[in-house]
This record gives sequence, structure tokens and C-alpha cells, in this order.
Amino acid sequence: MSNVGYGAGYGAAGFILVLFILLVIVSRGVLY
Repeated sequence: MSNVGYGAGYGAAGFILVLFILLVIVSRGVLY
């Protein structure tokens, strides 16, 4: 049970991190 919760939390954090990196790359591409 705890393993499933940990996996879900890790996946969500990784997904948010990827979105943040893509947002930074796109914004930099637009600005520069």
C-alpha cells in the first residue's frame, strides 16, 4: 500500500518537474 502511494507521489513530482523544464525551455526560446 505504501509502495503504491510512494510511486504515485514520485510519478506526480517527476511529471511536474518535466512540465516545468519544458516551460522554461519554451519561454527561453520565445524570449530569445
